[in-house]
Amino acid sequence: MPELIKELDVDECVFAYSDVHYETVMGLSAIVNAAGADFRLLGPKNTALKSTKPVISVCAVRTGSGKSQTSRKVIELLMEKGLKVVAVRHPMPYGDLNSQRVQRFATLDDLKKHNCTVEEMEEYEPHINRGNIIYAGVDYEDILRAAENDPDGCDVIIWDGGNNDFSFYKEDLSITIVDPHRPGHELSYYPGEVCLRVADVAVINKVDSADPASIAKVEENIKKVNPSAKIIKAESKITVDNPDIIKGKKVLVVEDGPTLTHGEMTLGAGTIAAERFGAASLVDPRPYTVGKLTETFKIYPKIGTLLPAMGYGEQQLKDLEATINNTDCDSVIIGTPIDLSRVINIKKPYTRVYYELDEINSPNLNEIIDEFVKKFNLV
Repeated sequence: MPELIKELDVDECVFAYSDVHYETVMGLSAIVNAAGADFRLLGPKNTALKSTKPVISVCAVRTGSGKSQTSRKVIELLMEKGLKVVAVRHPMPYGDLNSQRVQRFATLDDLKKHNCTVEEMEEYEPHINRGNIIYAGVDYEDILRAAENDPDGCDVIIWDGGNNDFSFYKEDLSITIVDPHRPGHELSYYPGEVCLRVADVAVINKVDSADPASIAKVEENIKKVNPSAKIIKAESKITVDNPDIIKGKKVLVVEDGPTLTHGEMTLGAGTIAAERFGAASLVDPRPYTVGKLTETFKIYPKIGTLLPAMGYGEQQLKDLEATINNTDCDSVIIGTPIDLSRVINIKKPYTRVYYELDEINSPNLNEIIDEFVKKFNLV
């Protein structure tokens, strides 16, 4: 980068990435400044677009905090009131960005039409299965206008955040998820703290699996930087298709890829399911990995005995399939949001894990959404 700055006589470098520790961000700033250029972080005033529809944003302080299940809960509550809800997902496209400028997903066939990766399917498929439209792509001005004028109708836009980025749209209600499994990260990762500081509602998720001291720490930090935010505590309710596939078995746990990699989590829904439903042990997949997955474990050695569902391309899917089928285990726990057996051939007994948001206190999302609906005269 220093060479490019000098070669191209660069005046300014803009940092446009998310879920990055503050030390890394400022380390990059030092490199840029030392090369003579300015280092800039863009804020919502200059980046957020204004919608003609009411907007609810769902963001988080880290990847894997529980944004998706929170978005689903918000959408379900709105749809129960007879409202037409359109979700817009933080950008995820890979490959030909021109052809992916505006993407609309209404059926599972649309996932094939747009050549979605596993990571994209994990975000879009749950929305499709619940009957709401979801948009994504590259041009977020055009995406917004398409969503507002969706052929099936649109009363409310849901910004379904990615990583720990803030909303691309000016929100009328901002919900931010905080993860007590990573206490302190809400104040040390960019731009997650931005999401926390602008939140109208802060959801402390996973209180059923986190320790009380960590829950207290994140609550203290919320009150410190955003004392006006309403705080909701929620459990991440875990269910499985078939508990018998877990009980007493040596299991391979497949978790959401980004949560384990740059999200730096050492457990996920599949891990918790293995514990709660009585697995005998977790099988280490590392001796059985092939290809790109072997590289992933070298880059992220702290993943440990879990298998990240990496599927950014055809080769990664083949490597994931081979690794699962190579592993010496009794059964497989799929902790990803999609049915992996739809995209790869799993030759071992397996069960899927489902996780839904369940608030345990008041205020809760039902009360928050009631206020929102009343404010904008939506029903």
